[in-house]
Amino acid sequence: MTLEEAEDAAKDMLEGNAFGDAGHRIVVEEFLSGEEASFIVMVDGKNVLPMATSQDHKRAQDGDAGPNTGGMGAYSPAPVVTDEVHQRVMDRVIWPTVKGMEAEGNSYTGFLYAGLMIDEQGNPKVIEFNCRFGDPETQPIMLRMKSDLVDLCLAGAEGKLNEKSSDWDPRAALGVVLAAGGYPGDYRIDDIITGLPTEESSEAKVFHAGTQLKESYVVTHGGRVLCATALGNTVAEAQQKAYQLANDIHWNGCFYRHDIGYRAIEREQKT
Repeated sequence: MTLEEAEDAAKDMLEGNAFGDAGHRIVVEEFLSGEEASFIVMVDGKNVLPMATSQDHKRAQDGDAGPNTGGMGAYSPAPVVTDEVHQRVMDRVIWPTVKGMEAEGNSYTGFLYAGLMIDEQGNPKVIEFNCRFGDPETQPIMLRMKSDLVDLCLAGAEGKLNEKSSDWDPRAALGVVLAAGGYPGDYRIDDIITGLPTEESSEAKVFHAGTQLKESYVVTHGGRVLCATALGNTVAEAQQKAYQLANDIHWNGCFYRHDIGYRAIEREQKT
């Protein structure tokens, strides 16, 4: 982004009311370069149980072009989070945050999501925190999870996460978001969706988000409508299977990115 483009974006928010009241104040901060990763943990007030790492794709169009969105796809695990980087995130970000909240009298129980930028030296910088799972990161993470999520949530509520571990399918999972035409701007709803899978599979699933059942039809009812998600021995294989699912699904104006997972696949091709 050029300085002129940044100024135009700021004017659009402040003067053009692009984001309503939420855009009437902007924050100018340091530009962080590197690779993003989503780092999600469960917290029971004192104990922390990390979930599988993931990486999403925020831009609407291929090649990370176009406007920012809530996320157009994701994959897990995130290769940029090596074992060393994982330990740095726990030591520098997660534990200080959890202990800091406890010290302030705000002991936290729930999911804690750290949106990170990992620089070239493998140092994590925090972009955002959320008190929830991520979307669409959750979909590939859930496809890889072998533990009982309800059992883990109960342990978290009872302060017993130190007695639990999280088990994961060693394979990669990748999810592709199918969005309504116009998203992330104005979009249509109530378009009939066809081509949804009719059989259950533990290897691939279509997660519903912006959908609604209307009479006997599944119709669109949001900007990000579905997430076609699949497992594979490699990210490339998971990508291929996820796009096989996505390619069968249709509605008027449906679109999705065609390069989800490209960073991880480039890494695979180099090894």
